[in-house]
Amino acid sequence: MNAIRWRYAMDAALYGPRGFFVSGSGPADHFRTSVHASPVFTAAVFRLVSRLDAALGFPTPFDVVDVGAGRGELLRALAALAHGSATPGAAATPLAHRLRLTAVEPAPRPADLPPDIAWTTEPPAGITGLLTATEWLDNVPLDVAVPTGTGWRYHLVDPSTGEETPGPPLTPEDLTWLTTWHPTPTPTPTPAAPPTTAPVIKRFASTEGPEPDANLLITGRGERGEREGRGGRVEVGRSRDEAWGLAVGRLRRGVALAVDYGHLRERRPVDGTLTGYRNGRQVPPVPDGSCDITAHVAMDSVAAAGAQVAGCAYTLVSQREALLALGADGGRPALSLAGSDPAGYVRALAAASAVAELTDPAGLGGHHWLLQPVGVAVDALMAR
Repeated sequence: MNAIRWRYAMDAALYGPRGFFVSGSGPADHFRTSVHASPVFTAAVFRLVSRLDAALGFPTPFDVVDVGAGRGELLRALAALAHGSATPGAAATPLAHRLRLTAVEPAPRPADLPPDIAWTTEPPAGITGLLTATEWLDNVPLDVAVPTGTGWRYHLVDPSTGEETPGPPLTPEDLTWLTTWHPTPTPTPTPAAPPTTAPVIKRFASTEGPEPDANLLITGRGERGEREGRGGRVEVGRSRDEAWGLAVGRLRRGVALAVDYGHLRERRPVDGTLTGYRNGRQVPPVPDGSCDITAHVAMDSVAAAGAQVAGCAYTLVSQREALLALGADGGRPALSLAGSDPAGYVRALAAASAVAELTDPAGLGGHHWLLQPVGVAVDALMAR
C-alpha cells in the first residue's frame, strides 16, 4: 500500500469501517482511562455537574454530552448517581428527571445501553450543561511533520507496516501552526528506551519539576525509530484545535471539559509522542486498525482555539488540582476505625487508594483538565 499522511492513516485506522474504535469490543478492553480506573472520577464529574446545574439556574433539560464516549461508561455512571442507584438506599437527586444524556461515538450503539442515553456521531447543537471529552483529543487524527534540508515536510506512513518516509511540504496553515505553537530546538540524540511490557493505564505521564507534564512517555516506536535517528519530528495539532473549537461551538451555555494528557508550548517533546495500545500493552503505532493510535495533546493550543470560539478565558489545571477542588479526598482513614468498624475501614482505605491513583502527578493526576466556560463562571464551580 502507498504511504499516506498520518492524519488520513489515523482516521482510517481508528474510525473507518474496520477501525479500532468502530469494529472492536470497545476501548476498555485495551486500556484504562480515569473513567475506568475508579468511580471517584465519576463522582467528581457529578459534583461538577451539580455545581454547574445550580450556576445555570437549574435548566430543563440539563445536558451532559460525552464526546468519545467509548461504550457509554461515564454516562451510565452519571445516570446511576443522579437516580441514586449507585449507592444502596440513596435517593434520587433533583437532577434525575432533568438530565439529558448524549453519547457521541462512531461505533454502533451498544445493545445494553439504557434507552434514556442518546447515541450519535456528532455533538448536538444548543447544549445547555456540560460537554465532556475524556481522552478524546489524543485520538483526533493529526499529521506528523519532519525537518528536512528543504524545510518541514509531512511524514508519510505505510498503514500496513508503519514504515515512514518524508513527503510533501506542509501547507501554509500547518506551517503557521508549527511555528506558532511548537518551537523546535536542535534535535538531540534520544537514548534507547527499554522495552515496555505491561502499562496498564493507557495514558502514562511523567513529571519533571513543579508542573505535571507528560513529555517523557515512551513512544513505542522501538528500535525502528531509534535506528533511523529521526530527531525533531513534530505532531501538528491544528486538526485538534479545529475539533475542539467545533465542540465548544455546540454549547449555548455551560462548560466544555477536556481531560487529556499533553504538554505546553515551553516544554514540547523533542521527538513526538505517537504510540499504540493493544490488549493492555503499549505497541508500535502501526495504523492498520488493530490498535489504538494516540499522541499527546498540545493543550495550550487547543485551549486558545476554544477561547476564540467562546469569546472568554479558559481554565487549565492538572487532574490532581481539579479532583481535589471537586472534593476527592485521598487521606488515609484513621487507624482507630479499623477497630470500631473494620468493614468501613477497608472501604475507606480502598477509596483513598483510588484517589491516590487518580491524583498521582506521575500518572493520571498529571493529566490536564481544560474547562472552557460559555456564559458561566468557572471559578465558583472549582472552589473547594
